[in-house]
Amino acid sequence: MMKRDTLPGSNCGARVAIHALAALAVVTLAGCGVETATTAATGAAIKAKEVEAAKKTQDQTRQKIDQAMDQMQQRAQQPGDAAQR
Repeated sequence: MMKRDTLPGSNCGARVAIHALAALAVVTLAGCGVETATTAATGAAIKAKEVEAAKKTQDQTRQKIDQAMDQMQQRAQQPGDAAQR
């Protein structure tokens, strides 16, 4: 009796190789997916911090503008008060 792998026209070894290659490709691509997801999550966290910092800067700038406007109004009222005296 002959072994099955050695039969003429048998492609069992080729099938094993193809399946092994396909399994390797799946594992490799799955690893890329995990890395991509991790990179995306890290990027999102960085963007969230940037947005938070930008909001804080915007609030600080708005406060400075309000203070400057108040000072301008106070200065504008001073000469009017002095002229009425």
